[in-house]
Amino acid sequence: MSTISLTYLYILIGVALLFDFLNGLHDAANSIATIVSTRVLKPQYAVAWAAFFNFIAFMVFGLSVAQTVGSGIVDPKIVDSSVIFGALMGAIIWNVLTWVLGIPSSSSHALIGGLLGAGIAKAGTSAVIWAGFTKTTFAIFLSPTVGFILALTLMWLLSWLFVRSTPAAVDNFFRSMQFVSASLYSLGHGGNDAQKTMGIIAVLLYSQGMLEGGFHVPFWVVLSCQAAMGIGTLAGGWRIVHTMGSKITRLTPMQGCAAETGGAIMLFAATHYGIPVSTTHTITGAIVGVGAAKRASAVRWNVAKDIVIAWFLTMPAAALIGAGFYLLTKALT
Repeated sequence: MSTISLTYLYILIGVALLFDFLNGLHDAANSIATIVSTRVLKPQYAVAWAAFFNFIAFMVFGLSVAQTVGSGIVDPKIVDSSVIFGALMGAIIWNVLTWVLGIPSSSSHALIGGLLGAGIAKAGTSAVIWAGFTKTTFAIFLSPTVGFILALTLMWLLSWLFVRSTPAAVDNFFRSMQFVSASLYSLGHGGNDAQKTMGIIAVLLYSQGMLEGGFHVPFWVVLSCQAAMGIGTLAGGWRIVHTMGSKITRLTPMQGCAAETGGAIMLFAATHYGIPVSTTHTITGAIVGVGAAKRASAVRWNVAKDIVIAWFLTMPAAALIGAGFYLLTKALT
């Protein structure tokens, strides 16, 4: 490998880590919106709490999600530096746009959309591994639905268990329990989301012949991605915190705990089975679920509708941007 191509490789790895940082920044709200909106923790402490559990997630989970993203969405044989650059730019531009607008879209599906767009621009639809694509697309609908059902069920169960308790006693108990539920959700966030960037960097290294013994994720890539996401979470994301924590529905500590726990169960299961789901979709579904458990009118359905529209736009929009940057790169080289 020439010095120029090696330098370009380092730049691409840096861009991938920038995406991971932006993922943490953009998705910080997923982990901390409920614990901030219920005033259990001040924002600056909440992000530090979430960042810590984002970072240590690699100690808990395997790397099955990284394997899916790196080798199960687009054929690794067609991947080159231009495809990776297109994928990353598609994801980064869409993330920045939705962050500025305060829309909780999915960083995960932006990255996958960018990868699909750049891959198809290079090799057509034959580049797509349809089994992995179908599994990931199905998860767009599955994760918020399961998050909704789990949180709704937990809310009903908790309301029944604490029906004889005073509101003050319930609030005090669940203010403490939210430390546990927020930790679990942040752990699930770090476990699922950071692995997507690991997969991108690993397939880039694989395409350049820099991985010995077949496709795998080097440990330095694992640490770099977990750290980048943790630092991004520390940087915050307060526009989206406001949307997630108060615009959809007003949350009590019990509701916040139920939403985080339901979302965490979904993320743990998806990460175990190697499914790259959206933490944004999952926690949004869970928040709507706890609001609906109280009464349907407690949910601001117009806000939820705008979020759902953003979900449907994310993959095709990022794919178009990714394809555009791939074609631009090839035209200039």
